[in-house]
Amino acid sequence: MTMRHVLGGLGVLVALFGLLFTLQGFGAVQGSPMSNTTTWSVLGPIVVLVGVVLAVAAWRPRR
Repeated sequence: MTMRHVLGGLGVLVALFGLLFTLQGFGAVQGSPMSNTTTWSVLGPIVVLVGVVLAVAAWRPRR
C-alpha cells in the first residue's frame, strides 16, 4: 500500500465525515448535539471539500 492510497482513503473518510456533519447540521440526522446547528451546516461542506481535494490530489496521476 502506497502513501497515495493512504492519503486517498483518508480524503474519502474526511469527506464522508463532513457529509455526516452537514446532514446533522441541517437536521436530517437526529440524536446528536450537532443536530439542527448552523455551525455544522457551514463547517460540514467545508470539511467535505477538504476531503475531496485531498482524495483528488492523492489519486491524480503524477507527471
